[in-house]
Amino acid sequence: MPVRRSFLFVTDLAYQARGRRYCDEDIFLTSRLRDTFDLALCHPLDAAALMDAFDAVVVRNSGPVLSYRKAYDAFREKAAAQGTRVYNPLSGRGDMAGKQYLLDLTTAGHPVIPTIERPQDLHLLPEAGTYAVKPKAGADSIGLTFVPRDQLSGLPYGDILVQPRVDFRYEVSFYYIDDAFQYALYAPDPDRRWVLEPYEPTDADLAFAHRFIDWNTLDHGIQRVDACRTGEGELLLVELEDLNPYLSLDLVSDRTRDDFVTGMTASLQRFLDSGSL
Repeated sequence: MPVRRSFLFVTDLAYQARGRRYCDEDIFLTSRLRDTFDLALCHPLDAAALMDAFDAVVVRNSGPVLSYRKAYDAFREKAAAQGTRVYNPLSGRGDMAGKQYLLDLTTAGHPVIPTIERPQDLHLLPEAGTYAVKPKAGADSIGLTFVPRDQLSGLPYGDILVQPRVDFRYEVSFYYIDDAFQYALYAPDPDRRWVLEPYEPTDADLAFAHRFIDWNTLDHGIQRVDACRTGEGELLLVELEDLNPYLSLDLVSDRTRDDFVTGMTASLQRFLDSGSL
């Protein structure tokens, strides 16, 4: 009889999010993954102390890192020092590493909402009615504010990013396991970000999303590419979530949900077999 692999599944079952019940998603996922793996759930504050007893750690709906920054940094340091396998791997270049990627992608000319971090770069931003100001280490819109252009020069630069507030038709999210597309959801009403419906992407949409999956270079893991459709029809990247993306599995069909579990199970097996950290 083959030995079952074990995972420490990191989740905050009490985390409160607007319009979503994160805990339900992780209860569902672990109930299905138990068919293949031995699992134990823990709060992110407990992960570093418990992870040595498992083959690997799976980080899922663990909430914004801002609320437990020191504990998260200690977890990463310990995992790196002792070679603990973490899924998603800690080498992610997206939100896992902060918002620097928005600056890097802007500089490289990728289709992303233009982003700056220095007052001397204000001329690089297009004209807009208002501008979004967000902390570099932000998440879930924590610390997000909007200001008119005449206030941009007086902002406390250093730990913030500035972007034009884009007039978009809708937001759309593309969900991936490893480098394989799974499904897409969109918010038809821009004022109701988390009222999502299934979305049928075009080949061009998938090419857009996949360029960011390729850019991130994660061999294993779950990623969500968030984008907005501008009034001109262009897609622009809003966020590349590679730490603990919420999956909205309650909004997809039973078949899509089953396929996702099958794909995640296979990905976790490949992850352990690969020896990747």
